[in-house]
Amino acid sequence: MKLKDKVCIVTGAASGIGKTIADIYAREGATVVIADLNLDAAQKAADDITTSGGTAMAVAMDVTSEEQVNAGVAAVVEAWGRIDVLVSNAGIQIVNPVENYSYSDWKKMLAIHLDGAFLTSKAVLPHMYAAGSGSVIFMGSVHSKEASPLKSAYVTAKHGLLGLSRVIAKEGGKKGVRTNVICPGFVRTPLVDKQIPEQAKELNIPEAEVISRVMLGGTVDSEFTTVADIAEVALFFASFPTNALTGQSLIASHGWFME
Repeated sequence: MKLKDKVCIVTGAASGIGKTIADIYAREGATVVIADLNLDAAQKAADDITTSGGTAMAVAMDVTSEEQVNAGVAAVVEAWGRIDVLVSNAGIQIVNPVENYSYSDWKKMLAIHLDGAFLTSKAVLPHMYAAGSGSVIFMGSVHSKEASPLKSAYVTAKHGLLGLSRVIAKEGGKKGVRTNVICPGFVRTPLVDKQIPEQAKELNIPEAEVISRVMLGGTVDSEFTTVADIAEVALFFASFPTNALTGQSLIASHGWFME
């Protein structure tokens, strides 16, 4: 098992990509912490893991609240004595052209994606440093590398995760802590499904064209990236044995973006 006896926190793990990451971590022997804004849904996800023979706990966590983040991390340390992996995955999407993008939505997007990554990292790093090892994984996007219309706040936040990851890599390297950013293409989750009618309205095109041209037009095979694809990348980074890849990002987008 690649993560045997590791304690892994995954934010936004009650559904979607986060849940799939939590499931695969549990199958690989990790104790998984389902940290989510929705405690009931988090508990159900944790129960699913324990029913399948894994080990999991649920923690209520608004990643934009320093108090909740610190309390959640403290509860994990009290329960399990350590934290080996953080996957900062919680996120939302709001689309609008810049001139119509409300400042409150802009702040909300940056708070969840960037502040959340900062606050959760800040909370777990002392425990990783004390242990002399750890892995911090941020859920970026192809939009960490590329821009698209209507997504100013999202693109800005996802670009910012690259910088935060690189700084933590520099600061944490000698203390045994490495960082990485996963950069998915379009993954068919409720978050993406929500965007289809929104973009169709903003761009004045049919929803089918949003899928075929806007979302999948740049891929090599017109296929969505899957939650399983991203979970495998998250497992790869969490279980990588050295600092050789620290500070690096990996794009999983069916060829939509290459570097």
